[in-house]
Amino acid sequence: MSLLQELGAQLRATSEELPTGLVTVAMERLRSATELLNWVRQTSVDPMGVPQLGNATEHAEHAAAALRLAQDAIEAYLAALGLAGQTGAPPDADYKAGLQPKEPQAVRDDQRPSSPEKLGPWWQERVAELTGEAPPPPKDGAASAGPADTAELLRRVAAGVRSGDRARLGRDLHGVNAATGLGLSAASSPVLRKLAGDLLGHEPRPEDLPRLQNAAGGRVRSLLPGTPPALLDTMLARICRAPAKEEQPAHPADSAVTAGVLTGVLLARLGRDPATLDPRAPEPVRPSGADA
Repeated sequence: MSLLQELGAQLRATSEELPTGLVTVAMERLRSATELLNWVRQTSVDPMGVPQLGNATEHAEHAAAALRLAQDAIEAYLAALGLAGQTGAPPDADYKAGLQPKEPQAVRDDQRPSSPEKLGPWWQERVAELTGEAPPPPKDGAASAGPADTAELLRRVAAGVRSGDRARLGRDLHGVNAATGLGLSAASSPVLRKLAGDLLGHEPRPEDLPRLQNAAGGRVRSLLPGTPPALLDTMLARICRAPAKEEQPAHPADSAVTAGVLTGVLLARLGRDPATLDPRAPEPVRPSGADA
């Protein structure tokens, strides 16, 4: 290997190691927390940390943009050296950052709440409005299965989307608690951009927004008839890094559920199995621009 090729390999490996996916996941978690607090504070005069979360989200967005600029600069430099498109770099699996299981955090006895939190079944109520599917009746004497992992929930949602079974989709979403369901926003965010890029044959750009709307809009709305019309357009605009219209703050469950269903729709358009969302699954082959 020549000195120039070794330099190119090191630069490409450095670009692949930049934590773009991790920063994107953190940004989506902050955005989800802001949406949840905005929804809760409608009945309270206390801002409850929303300004601080807004500042943190802005910092995360700047960090993500800086990482993308660094990767673009490395690609441009490699192209100037005549090394663009050469193999040898590890596969880009950073988009699976949100699918990695989170380590449980220990809670000290003095940090435990004195009484259980009582917010009501708001997650199930909102899922019923979005999907049009009522929650299943409780089973007498049945032991609780506990909350599912968010990554596993995303795979279940994608499987329901692929089969076109809205009743199954509703059951899977009703069967988890709010914390697991809200995690769909963060888990699916880097995955959505990766899938959109594979469908388009290149990194999503602002001019690709109408194409993604045509590819996914109808299917998402048929599975989620209760989704606010502007929410999906805003989500697709973020994927394409296009300006999004300022709308009223969405219900926190709306963004999470829509992101999960959109992930399933793009997987179906690519002909991929939901099992490819497993972090341990082999890297799918990216189609060429002519095949997309």
